[in-house]
Amino acid sequence: MAVRAVRGAVQLERDEAGHMHEQVSELVTAILQRNGLVVDDLISVWFTATPDLHSDFPAAAARKLGIVDVPLICAQELDIAGAMPRVVRILAHVESELPRSEIAHVYLGAAAALRKDIAQ
Repeated sequence: MAVRAVRGAVQLERDEAGHMHEQVSELVTAILQRNGLVVDDLISVWFTATPDLHSDFPAAAARKLGIVDVPLICAQELDIAGAMPRVVRILAHVESELPRSEIAHVYLGAAAALRKDIAQ
């Protein structure tokens, strides 16, 4: 079993806790499904949020999904002029039999524009 890193992002429409939980839950679920993963395959997950998001921790959405015994951490993205606003990003470390070239990185909605080179 190899250790792999899976990237993902979603742009929120507004800074509200319920909306954040909904969108981050959708992103986490899509990452797991598209890579044939289950919660036990997760090693750790980093969440970042742009500086304009204040309503809640993105990791709270993962906890609500039942991801309770996996180390999660949240951090703030750099405040870069012209960067896409209201974005939550994920870097998940997982155990997977998939080769690196077959890992599905998930960029939902408008966030697909962030990494057209790896978004699937």
